[in-house]
Amino acid sequence: MAGADSDDSLYPIAVLIDELRNEDVQLRLNSIKKLSTIALALGVERTRTELLPFLTDTIYDEDEVLLALAEQLGNFTMLVGGSQADDAAVRGLARHAAAPSLGKENHYLIVFFFCLIGNVLTHVSSLLRHFRTLCSDDTPMVRRAAASKLGEFAKVLELEYVKSDIISLFTALASDEQDSVRLLAVEAGVSIATLLPQEDLETLVMPTLRQAAEDKSWRVRYMVADKFSDLQKAVGPEITKNDLVPAFQNLLKDCEAEVRAAAANKVKEFCENLPEDSRETIIMTHILPCVKVKCFFIQRLSTSLQSVTFQTDHLFLIVPCPEVRLNIISNLDCVNEVIGIRQLSQSLLPAIVELAEDAKWRVRLAIIEYMPLLAGQLGVEFFDEKLNSLCMAWLVDHVYAIREAATCNLMKLVEKFGAEWAQNTIVPKVLGMANDPNYLHRMTTLFCINALSEVCGQDITTKHMLPVVFKMSNDQVANVRFNVAKSLQKIGPVLDSNCLQTEVKPVLEKLASDQDMDVKYFAQEAISVLSLA
Repeated sequence: MAGADSDDSLYPIAVLIDELRNEDVQLRLNSIKKLSTIALALGVERTRTELLPFLTDTIYDEDEVLLALAEQLGNFTMLVGGSQADDAAVRGLARHAAAPSLGKENHYLIVFFFCLIGNVLTHVSSLLRHFRTLCSDDTPMVRRAAASKLGEFAKVLELEYVKSDIISLFTALASDEQDSVRLLAVEAGVSIATLLPQEDLETLVMPTLRQAAEDKSWRVRYMVADKFSDLQKAVGPEITKNDLVPAFQNLLKDCEAEVRAAAANKVKEFCENLPEDSRETIIMTHILPCVKVKCFFIQRLSTSLQSVTFQTDHLFLIVPCPEVRLNIISNLDCVNEVIGIRQLSQSLLPAIVELAEDAKWRVRLAIIEYMPLLAGQLGVEFFDEKLNSLCMAWLVDHVYAIREAATCNLMKLVEKFGAEWAQNTIVPKVLGMANDPNYLHRMTTLFCINALSEVCGQDITTKHMLPVVFKMSNDQVANVRFNVAKSLQKIGPVLDSNCLQTEVKPVLEKLASDQDMDVKYFAQEAISVLSLA
C-alpha cells in the first residue's frame, strides 16, 4: 500500500500483490476478477511487461483461484495488444509451464497457454516445442492436461503442423502408461480427425483409434464408445463401413457393462448416420445380432429403420434368447411404427407361441404381462383368431403364478376390448371351466369371475356368472366351496340389493352351516361384510 502513496501509477499492481498474498481465499478470488479492470488502467504496454510476468511468477495458489485466473486470461487478448501480443509473454508462460520445479500447477499453465494461443500463432514453433515438453512431462497430471487440450490446439494450427507435429503427440499420448491420459487422447483424436483430409485419415489417425477401441482399460474403451458418433461423422462412410462397424460390434459385446451401455446409447445415432446404400445390410448383419447383448437395442433402432425395407423375421430368427424376444415385444409400439402391423403380426405370431409355451415359467409369465400390449397393437380380430386360445391355455397352467397372471390378463383385455366382447368371447370359455375335473381349474373359474365382475358390470355378472358360482357351492371339494364364499363376498358390491337378499344370502347361509370349518368361516365372514345377517 505504501507504494501506492508514493507512485499512483503502481497502485493497481501494488493492491493486487497485497490481495493475492492475503490468506483469505475469497479475497484472492475477488482480486483475480478485477484483472481486466487493472489491465485497462495499466494499458497495453504495462500489462504485457509488468502484469503478465507478475502473474506467471505468482502462479502458486488454490485450485479455485488458479481456475479463476485461467478464465480471466481468456479475455486478455485485446488487453495485451491483440495480434501484436509480445512474444515475451508467451515465452514466459511456456518457460514456467515447462519448469521442472512446478508440480501440479503445470496443468493450469497449460490452460493459460490456450487463453492466449489464438493470437500468437506467429510463435507456433516455440509453442509446439514447449507443448511437446508438456506432453512428455514426468507428472501424469501435466500429461492429462496436455492431452485434454491437444484437440483444441490442433484446431488453431495450420494443417502442415497438425500432420508433422500434432499427430505424433496424439500417438504418444494415446500410448501413455496412464489410462487417464489415453482416454483424453481419444477425444483429441476425434477432433484431429475432423481436420484431416480423407486420404490421410486411414494412415494418420485410424491405427491409433483402433488400438484405443481395444485398449486393456475399460475406461479408454468407454471413451471410444462415448465419442463413437462424433468419430463416425469425422471419418466418413467408407472408413465407417470398413473400420468402425466391426469396432462398434466389439464395443456392443464388451465384457464391461459400462462400455456396452455407452455403445448402446449410440446405436440409434450410429445407424442413422450409416450410408443409405448399405444401412440395411449393416443393421441386419452386424447390429441386430448384438441385440442379445443389450436387450433394448430394438427400441433405439426403430427410428433408424424407417427408411429400410427388411424382413421382420430377422428380429426373431437371429435372437434365440427368449429374454431378447420378450424385449422386442415390450417395445412393440416402437417397432410397429416402423414395420407396420400387418407385416409385424406375421413375423410376431411364431415368436409369441414359442414364448407362451417356453419351458421356463418366468418366460411364460413375462409374455402374459405383455399380452395387453400385444392386443392393443394387433387388434381384436387378430387377437381372437390367433391369441385367444393361448390366453385360455394359461388359465390351466400347472404353475399357480401363471394361472394368477392369466386371470389378471383377462381383466386387462376386457378393459381394452369392452364388456360386450367379454360376454361373447371370454365369459363362456371361463364358465365352461367350472365343470373341469381338476378342482384347481374349477377354482381358477372363481378367480376369473372375481376379476371379470369388476370390468363386466352388474348385468353380465348377474345373468351369466352368478348362476355358475351358486352351482359351484355344491362342489365336493371344500377348497372350492370356501372359494365360492370368498367370490360372493368379492362380487357382492357389483350386485343389487335385491339379488343379495334373495339369492346370495341363502347360498351363504347354507355354506355357513357346512361341515368344513374353513367353508363355515369364509361364509360367515362374507355375510358379515355384505351386511346380510
